[in-house]
Amino acid sequence: MSFTVLTAEFSHESNTFSATPADYAAFARNLRIGEDAVAARRETNSPIAGFLDVGRPNGWKVIHTISTFAEPSGPVTRDAYERIAGVIIQAARQHKDRLDGILLGLHGAMVAEFTQDGEGELLERLRAVVGPDLPIGMTLDPHANVTRKMTRLANIIVSFKTYPHVDVRECARQAANILHRAMTGEATPITIRAERPMLGEVNWGRTDIGPMLERIARARDYEQETDVFAVSVNAGFGFADIEEVGPTVLITCQGTLAKHQAFAEELVHDIWTGRFENLNSHLTVEEVARKAQGFDAKDGPLIIADYADNPGGGAYGDATNLLRAMLEADVQDACFGPLVDAEAASDLHLHHVGDRVSLRLGGKTAPEIGGGPLALEGTVLLLSNGDFVGNGPMLGGFELSWGTSAVLRVGGIDILIVSFPMQILDLQQFQAFGIDPISKRAVALKSMQHFRAAFEPIAGEIVLCDSGALCTPDFTKLSYKHVRRPIFPLDREIEFVKPQ
Repeated sequence: MSFTVLTAEFSHESNTFSATPADYAAFARNLRIGEDAVAARRETNSPIAGFLDVGRPNGWKVIHTISTFAEPSGPVTRDAYERIAGVIIQAARQHKDRLDGILLGLHGAMVAEFTQDGEGELLERLRAVVGPDLPIGMTLDPHANVTRKMTRLANIIVSFKTYPHVDVRECARQAANILHRAMTGEATPITIRAERPMLGEVNWGRTDIGPMLERIARARDYEQETDVFAVSVNAGFGFADIEEVGPTVLITCQGTLAKHQAFAEELVHDIWTGRFENLNSHLTVEEVARKAQGFDAKDGPLIIADYADNPGGGAYGDATNLLRAMLEADVQDACFGPLVDAEAASDLHLHHVGDRVSLRLGGKTAPEIGGGPLALEGTVLLLSNGDFVGNGPMLGGFELSWGTSAVLRVGGIDILIVSFPMQILDLQQFQAFGIDPISKRAVALKSMQHFRAAFEPIAGEIVLCDSGALCTPDFTKLSYKHVRRPIFPLDREIEFVKPQ
């Protein structure tokens, strides 16, 4: 039996505290349509690759609509949402009479200008076209804020189980296999949900160490139970000021729902009881600079992750506090990136490699929270259009771009200056621009956790830094208006009784 399956990828993690909205141009930088998207992404760590891994041997007719994502930022504009969702809905309308299923690669923390629940809105529009019975499956990032609407309208939800997310393709295969069983009539999956009143899991769901390892192991074990197809443990995304924010456990299943709900409650309650057990410690920029000064890199460089200015969480990527501290400490043999400053990158392209230049760099978006512009003098080492191809566990095969870019050496630090925000995920994000992080004494990068997939193997030591920028690890510094209250950690004394 041959099945026809509609697929799409539409992803955004929305930091509602960011003043930079995700407009259509932000998505257009990473947008491909139909077979062009399939050709570009079929061998990458992506949802569509996993969907095809199952669809091709099972003889599916795959109608792929669109693949697009924008880097985390403020909410998605209505124009961008309508144009992208419109492609998916139009295809569903055109092919609805022959569709056997739908698979979506989403994020789960998309907020649009007109709705707190971008994914739920898309599902609602799809259901209006294809009706209540067509099986719909989707993959999510484990930093999803999974709403009741999402679980009501999607039969199958599979979140990635690793952070860094090296298992995107694997989890997409899992979702596709469940859909195949639903289309053959072998299974009738639904997804149930359990939550706790928290902005996010205290360690952001990191799976290299800590309690999430045991939770994921328990989830995998429970997936072996009869009538259980997937168990997803979501840390939530606390930078979204929305009502249904926070950690969830999802079980895609059939059969004895009370038993499955009890397990979901037990697992999410473990997140709740561990809410004070923070594994992450964040140094100040001055502490980091002092450590980098005399660091012995015989076993690899000191990797400094600026947690607070992580573009992967919606920060602007142009905070200068860490760079300032490193320059004041005269740190040698170091690199720093990315520093997002399109104006400076363009100005540097008016010069030549080898030129000595003076410029104001960074800190132009929100100088009050991450440090203002620095007046610097340095030597131009490289000028580039910013294109690179990833080769690491997360970005291998992905063709991406920083936009107009340059490398400027100031003192002992090679600074990667770019036009578009993107967190550091891959060694090629430095190496493609003439910077070899492996040979450096210190590597300062803007990322929270994903950098570990590529950089942990080369690191002599890793330290986290709070530069005071938008993605501060201290939620109490942010002005929430829409989250449900009481909620942890804004209300630290909140009590919660586990359902019986």
